[in-house]
Amino acid sequence: MAATGVTLGFLAYTPLSGYDLKKAFDGSVQHFWPADQSQIYRTLAQLAAEGLVERAAGGEGPRDRHTYAITDDGQAELRRWLATPLPPQDDRNPFLIQVFFAANLDAEEALAVIEQHRTQIRAQAALFTALYEHALAQRAAAPNPQAYFFSLLTLEYVLSLAPGYLRWLDSAVDRIRHGDYKPASLSQLIEGEMK
Repeated sequence: MAATGVTLGFLAYTPLSGYDLKKAFDGSVQHFWPADQSQIYRTLAQLAAEGLVERAAGGEGPRDRHTYAITDDGQAELRRWLATPLPPQDDRNPFLIQVFFAANLDAEEALAVIEQHRTQIRAQAALFTALYEHALAQRAAAPNPQAYFFSLLTLEYVLSLAPGYLRWLDSAVDRIRHGDYKPASLSQLIEGEMK
C-alpha cells in the first residue's frame, strides 16, 4: 500500500509520466523509499485499473510517454491512507545480524565489518547533510511552504539518527580494539554518552 500512497502523493502535486515519477522519487524520497522504473509502471497500471489515476490521451515526447493524473477517487484514497495509522513495521537489519553473530569471527574480522559499516553510515550522513543544505537553499522558491516543511521533516529524521548511530559504532570499534567486552551502561545508552 505504501507504493500506492507515495505514487498518489506525487500525482497529487502534478500529473507526471512514469519517467517523471522516477525522477521525482530519485530527487526527493530515495533516501527512505527507493523505487525502480518497473515498480513505478506496475503501480501506475494498478492505480489506473482501480480508477485512482487516469492516463492522458496519447503520449508525448520522443518515447510516447503517457502522463498520469490523480482522480477524485485517488485523492480520497490518498487522504484516507495518509490519515490511517500504519501497522508496526518489520525492522529487519542484516548488519545487526552480522553483529549478533560476530563472535564467530576473530576480533580483527569483526572490527573490519563494523568499521566498513561505520564508513557507509558516515558517507550517508554526509549525503543527507548535503541534501538538507540544498533543500534549505531552495526554501524561497518553494511554491507550497507546508509541503516544503513536511518534505524536510524526512531529512531531519535521518539526520537526527546519524549522530547516535555513529556514537554507537565508534564505541563498538573502540571497545573491540581494546578487548573491552563489557556492555555499555544503560545511562550511557540513554543519555548518548557512548565512548
